[in-house]
Amino acid sequence: MKFSISREALLRPLALVAGVVERRQTLPVLSNVLIQVDPDQVALTGTDLEVELIGRTVASQVDEPGAVTVPARKLMDICKSLPDQSELHFTLEEGRAVLRSGRSRFTLSTLPVAEFPNIEDAQSDIELSLPRGTLKHLIDATAFAMAQQDVRYYLNGMLLDLQSNLVRAVATDGHRLAVCSRSAEVAMETPRKLIVPRKGVVELVRLLDDGDEPVTLTLGSTHVRAHTGDFTFTSKLVDGKFPDYERVVPRGGDKVFIADRAELRQVLSRTSILSNEKYRGVRLHLAEGNLQVMANNPEQEEAEENVAVEYGGDALEIGFNVGYLIDVLNVVAEDRIQMTLSDSNSSALLEEPGGGDALYVVMPMRL
Repeated sequence: MKFSISREALLRPLALVAGVVERRQTLPVLSNVLIQVDPDQVALTGTDLEVELIGRTVASQVDEPGAVTVPARKLMDICKSLPDQSELHFTLEEGRAVLRSGRSRFTLSTLPVAEFPNIEDAQSDIELSLPRGTLKHLIDATAFAMAQQDVRYYLNGMLLDLQSNLVRAVATDGHRLAVCSRSAEVAMETPRKLIVPRKGVVELVRLLDDGDEPVTLTLGSTHVRAHTGDFTFTSKLVDGKFPDYERVVPRGGDKVFIADRAELRQVLSRTSILSNEKYRGVRLHLAEGNLQVMANNPEQEEAEENVAVEYGGDALEIGFNVGYLIDVLNVVAEDRIQMTLSDSNSSALLEEPGGGDALYVVMPMRL
């Protein structure tokens, strides 16, 4: 194997592919990136057996095609530290990868290409295409609500609910729920629901932008594969049954108020400074035209804030984990937020005034 490539052509795909590679690995070869050189392209592959990412780029010159696996992090750190516009020359010498650039020379260890696992092409029965911006919006609007290391393993990921002309993303950790739906030109004979694991969601969204270029999703029984631009992303699916999220959405709340989103977020952030560090609870006291936000902690410290709201109904007091409310206010794009409550023991429904494509449910706390 012998080829030359510019630093910039290598760095972006390498940075994304190296993100998939875990630092602590059960198999040594999983710390490596697979570099496959053909006359017309260079493919970089990283995997942790759950998620696989292939990035493609073009070499400036290929003298000898071939393949090699080298330590992903070390190669990326070397590329980052070289000057801009550097030209890199790779050769394979006596089982080691030698990288030369200007007056620099690096020799990297390699592991056999045959040991590098690849996620086999599973039988895929459905292929559909979405604009990148649509999928990015769905993930950005809901990803914060995914569980982390929950024993209910099916919550440690995101549900993609694909129906004819509708794509929906759902995430919940049992205390809060985020649902976002977008219409899309997809033809589905039968609706499909798939749970993409947390790491797959995090890595996939790094490949997306707000553009209208398509991302092609290939759905298999155990994997989902996404093609976009020069990247092919594959993730195993979580084998489990996602909860019936539509049952959780509260209906018929009669206390609806509208607040300025940025102002409410600042008030909650300030109040949270003196909330109990463990439970992060704040009390909301809703009255006509005003929302009072209060917090206290075991050191007998207290915070109290008032914010003007559009509301004309009965008074209500309810407690929440303040972090859950702030997370919602961080992802809503509108200037105002609508919150629907029924009583102090029922979940709150947060959404843009008049609806919008996303809704959020937050369970109350007893304070």
